[in-house]
Amino acid sequence: MARRTIRTYLDSGVLITAYNAAPELKEPVLRVLEDPDRVFLCSPFVHLETTPKALFNKRAGEYRFYQTYFRRAVITNDLKAILGYGFREAAKAGVGPMDALHLAAAHLLKADEFITTEKPSKSVHRSSLVKVVYLFS
Repeated sequence: MARRTIRTYLDSGVLITAYNAAPELKEPVLRVLEDPDRVFLCSPFVHLETTPKALFNKRAGEYRFYQTYFRRAVITNDLKAILGYGFREAAKAGVGPMDALHLAAAHLLKADEFITTEKPSKSVHRSSLVKVVYLFS
């Protein structure tokens, strides 16, 4: 029986946790990142929320970690579509602006799941564009 590929969009907080958090918080992220059945999806917004700060703070190891992730991720650059879906999702579900853009990109990339560090009480979990998964559940 063939294994099913899971199309996974990681929120910026997940990548930041993977590099910067305490070992017990890193473990769930590393399990996801090392899962051979996953295809990772991304948008330029995740890149913008992670990489420049590592460069500014001269954290070369963190920068290399992010770059390794982005090289293996499928990235959408369709900003017009992302903005359109993001606006509609923010208006419909009350999702915050940046989360709405991430969810829109995940939707456009046909993600099976959107993994986030945002607690289930946060607005991102109201979205119906893509299945939202809390990393620590």
